[in-house]
Amino acid sequence: MKLPEINILDEKNKILRTQSKEVTFPLSKEDKKLIHDAIDYLTMSQIPEYYEKYNLRPGMGLAFIQLGIPKNIFVIVEEVDEGEFEHYIIINPKIVSHSEELIYVGEGEGCLSVNREVDGIVPRFARMKVQYQNEDGETETIRVREDISVAFQHEMDHLNGILFIDKIDKKNPFKDKEKMREI
Repeated sequence: MKLPEINILDEKNKILRTQSKEVTFPLSKEDKKLIHDAIDYLTMSQIPEYYEKYNLRPGMGLAFIQLGIPKNIFVIVEEVDEGEFEHYIIINPKIVSHSEELIYVGEGEGCLSVNREVDGIVPRFARMKVQYQNEDGETETIRVREDISVAFQHEMDHLNGILFIDKIDKKNPFKDKEKMREI
C-alpha cells in the first residue's frame, strides 16, 4: 500500500473554523479520489507496519475541512477485527435523533489536527440516527452507537468549524463526568 499525499491542517489554521458547505452531486473526480485517499490514509494509520514506517498518528476519522476543503464530507475507518476495516463515507449529514444518554471517551478524544495531549472529557450522545448521502448522492440513514457515535459527532463538529477542544470546560475539564458513561 502506498501512503496517499494528504496534508492535514493543524488546529492553528483558521480554515478549520470554517462552516463547511452542502455538497452537490455528482461528485467531482477530485472529491472521489480524496475520499478514497483519506480512507487509505486512515487505514494505514491504524496498521503498526505503516504507522511506524511513515511516522503516522493513528486516526479513525477525517473531515474534508481538515484538508482545507470546506465541503460537508467526512470519512471514518474502524478496525472491526485485527487487520479488518470497515469504512463510512458520509456526505451532508444531519442528526435525525439521538439518545438522552451521554458518554465520553475515557482516555480522551484525539484529533489529527490537534497535535498535543488534551485533558478533559467531551460529552457525546451514546446513540444517534443520522441521515446522509452516499458517494452516489443517494440518501441513507444509519444508526450509530458508542465509539462510532463519538466519531460521527467529532467529524460533524469539524463540518461546523468546531474542534473537540472547544467542548472541554476550560475551568473544569472533567465537569459532569458522573452524569455520563465512560467508554
